[in-house]
Amino acid sequence: MSDDDPRPGARCLVTGATGYIGGRLVPELLEAGHRVRCLARSPAKLRDYPWTGDAEVVRGDVTDAGSVAEALRGVDVAYYLVHALGTGHDFEETDRKAARIFGEQARAAGVSRIVYLGGLTPAGVPEERLSPHLRSRAEVGRILLESGVPTTVLRAAVIIGSGSASFEMLRYLTERLPVMVTPRWVRTRIQPIGVRDVLRTLVGSARMPAEVNRAFDIGGPEVLTYLEMMQRYADVAGLPRRLILPVPVLTPGLSSHWVGLVTPVPASIARPLTESLRHEVVCREHDIARYVPDPPGRPIGFDEAVSLALQRVRDAQVTTRWSSASVPGAPSDPLPTDPDWAGGSLYTDQRERVVDAPPGALWRVIEGIGGENGWYSFPPAWALRGRLDRLVGGVGLRRGRRDAARLRVGDSLDFWRVEEIEPGRLLRLRAEMRLPGLAWLEMYAEAGAGGRSRYRQRALFHPHGLLGHAYWWSISPFHAVVFGGMARNIAKAAAKADLPSGARQPAVPSH
Repeated sequence: MSDDDPRPGARCLVTGATGYIGGRLVPELLEAGHRVRCLARSPAKLRDYPWTGDAEVVRGDVTDAGSVAEALRGVDVAYYLVHALGTGHDFEETDRKAARIFGEQARAAGVSRIVYLGGLTPAGVPEERLSPHLRSRAEVGRILLESGVPTTVLRAAVIIGSGSASFEMLRYLTERLPVMVTPRWVRTRIQPIGVRDVLRTLVGSARMPAEVNRAFDIGGPEVLTYLEMMQRYADVAGLPRRLILPVPVLTPGLSSHWVGLVTPVPASIARPLTESLRHEVVCREHDIARYVPDPPGRPIGFDEAVSLALQRVRDAQVTTRWSSASVPGAPSDPLPTDPDWAGGSLYTDQRERVVDAPPGALWRVIEGIGGENGWYSFPPAWALRGRLDRLVGGVGLRRGRRDAARLRVGDSLDFWRVEEIEPGRLLRLRAEMRLPGLAWLEMYAEAGAGGRSRYRQRALFHPHGLLGHAYWWSISPFHAVVFGGMARNIAKAAAKADLPSGARQPAVPSH
């Protein structure tokens, strides 16, 4: 994105491009004729996005002034779409520090506008009574507005779109519980907004006049209680009407664990979402339409937003998910160089199998692992490990997959994340479950003799302290069942998938 680039449009920086909104905003900005640079702590996570070749990606962190300054060089409009929620008890201080750095560096770089997507706050509620999540979002908006750079703060409540945390929470609660006892916040009034309208408003804000420096409430055309949202979701999805019984005794903490048990959204993310529903969040104005006019039929209503989101889910066209962003506190160290790594103990479990199928058939099984397809070995053990992870605040085994057949670097995959993928050859997963160490799982498809292939599988574990060593040795007796069974059943599944139509197929154990 050079200064002499002849293309029209603004030069835009997008932070949080690996997240749910940021990953969808970039192609919308490109489609609108803007030039885009993305700031990412791990640029490799954006490697497989379809728009990557049309955008510039630079490495950096919003808490590092130097990298922020470099990323903002030559930028007209800077989108601030990051937050430190869930990174620890001091996440508000981290958010505060990052916002100040971003505002200061944007002013120094001569940026024309900052655009920030925050949370809709309730009217008449003192800031100190807000949930930490909403309070921090409000403070970040205020810091950016006072930065000296013209700033647009967009405040939204619940965003309805395929893959959003709010939508996934609503979807799973409604679909899995025909009868439910719920917290009293299900009667709180909310003004949801479709993700398409959020993106439209974000893009339109790039061309806002220089004298505008303020916050705007953005929402859809309807105000609903969460209970009404669940019933309306059931209607759109063709489900029977739900029996919902609100009770006053569930605290925010208990509510978040209840949501975590029923939905793929872990308690660490569910808690700020549910805490934000304690107060009514309804738009007090629609002034944004002066600068980003509503086209005919927009903003879209709740039912249409749900219908569009469900269609995306059914068509496997979910481009980003709430889990696209890294889980706060999850291990992020790259795989140690092997075999000459000198960082301490590195335990490995290696398996190989000759597969009666070509490498292409084997690769399709490897790339399709997880989610509804399972992990090809001893399902009760995987389910138990997922439940234990949820109990200690981890993501558990319910995140599933973004796409049923294809993976890309950075995708979440149950309690793993795709760290590397070489199509047709290698899939490397990094564990994001709670562990006393770092763990990876590698799966290879290699050509063999006579049209067959070879499957190689390697599990690696780098223990942290004595507890880490004890963990590895305590589970090693089960490796033959879990990892051995996985290698054996993946090989059988590949051979079965490669058989001609109508041929007798060998049985493959349930997975």
